[in-house]
Amino acid sequence: MFGIVLISACTLMHIYVFWRVVSVPFVNRHVPLGVVIGAGVVLWSIFFLGRIVGHGGTGALAETLELLGMNWMAVLFLSTVALLAIDLVTVFGVIMPRLAPSLRGWALIAGGTLSLIALFQGLRPPVVQSYDVNLPGLPVEMDGTVLIAMSDLHLGSLLGEQWLEGRVAQVQAQRPDIVVLLGDILEGHGLPRDDLLSTLRRLSAPLGVWAVPGNHEHYVGHGMNLIDGAGFQMLRNSWTEIRPGFILAGVEDLTARHRRGLGSDPISLALKGKPPGATILLSHTPWETERAAKAAVGLMLCGHTHGGQVWPFGYLVGRFYPLLEGQYAVDGMTVIVCRGTGTWGPRMRLWRPGEILRVTLHRMEKQDVKQDNK
Repeated sequence: MFGIVLISACTLMHIYVFWRVVSVPFVNRHVPLGVVIGAGVVLWSIFFLGRIVGHGGTGALAETLELLGMNWMAVLFLSTVALLAIDLVTVFGVIMPRLAPSLRGWALIAGGTLSLIALFQGLRPPVVQSYDVNLPGLPVEMDGTVLIAMSDLHLGSLLGEQWLEGRVAQVQAQRPDIVVLLGDILEGHGLPRDDLLSTLRRLSAPLGVWAVPGNHEHYVGHGMNLIDGAGFQMLRNSWTEIRPGFILAGVEDLTARHRRGLGSDPISLALKGKPPGATILLSHTPWETERAAKAAVGLMLCGHTHGGQVWPFGYLVGRFYPLLEGQYAVDGMTVIVCRGTGTWGPRMRLWRPGEILRVTLHRMEKQDVKQDNK
């Protein structure tokens, strides 16, 4: 169903953008209509094949089709936004009828410029974003503990071994005490190559490498087993006491449970019977935060949203995920939402690059966390 909606939306954007392209004076005077239509058909075909063949296939051809198709989808989206802004201002050419066609040309230039910026941001390495968190009940000997978190790696055809090696190097350079992966480790179509799993095994920390599943782990039937094969310690609606007074808990992806119609309360299940102490909850999706706060969780780490990834798409994402990215305070509990270490779909980001979280834990009986809506 998602694929049908995506292809339908992109087809409509294709029709709209190329309808507006032929009205631009320069194009109208210098480019034959047949060439414009042909270009539109070719680009739509690349997108369609990238989604159908590339997304579900393996090998160089599938990877190339997916890369071109997904990046063109983002270019198309940004061009649509720019053109639609002009059409709304001019009421689709009713106001300023002579100027409107030229303004559409400038809109296309703006869309192309934004696409280049987004491509640069998407291809650059993720930044290390540092946070200091006062965690109630943290044992004295654990004051200053460094936690490194990555989210939404989406390893697969577009993000492979070389990219992952860079991320492992970034993580290990931080000398972490504990490493956590917040879901969507795998892209979820096709089997990940052995070199990816062997590279993942290089992640290490004195207190272990822990992970929770994301929605994409459910798209490949044995994704959980593959992650287990990488040597991670999975938390599926469960908790563990890593050190006396220091509890780490994790839940299965809340969006996947929602789609499957599972009505149980995974937050309560994950925290059931836990001893008192400093508690960190890992959840791929930033939902049920109030419930976690009431259960005496001190820090909740999430991902999934990608921070919207390509502006202004984040405004729509924010309607479903009010905690979009950055640090928040929810009923005395700290919530940090990672905007993603990798990318989904296009290798593009606008405006901010991917990130790796570096969270330094401090002992304090009462939290003093400022809300940061980045």
